[in-house]
Amino acid sequence: MVHEHRERIYLRKDVLLKLAEHGELNQSRLMSYCGLNNVKHKVLLDEMVEKGLILRMEEPWGAKKIIKYKISDRGRMLVREILEPYETLFPRREAEK
Repeated sequence: MVHEHRERIYLRKDVLLKLAEHGELNQSRLMSYCGLNNVKHKVLLDEMVEKGLILRMEEPWGAKKIIKYKISDRGRMLVREILEPYETLFPRREAEK
């Protein structure tokens, strides 16, 4: 079995695009849609919040809280002005079949 390794730029782009597409997502669903590991990649989300690319919200749910994310205006601008042109110039390699 071949595992495809995505570079961090593509992990971030995947997060931004999923949030742009869905509006807002809870942490579990976001990680699932992007194919990320909750423990291993939580740092990536934290970094994106610190940089102002995504917004983190907490909502009470009984005794627990739900963590939700949505893309910020700065994140939308990054996708439109930098990531989309970058991927046009340097498209991802398709997985070998």
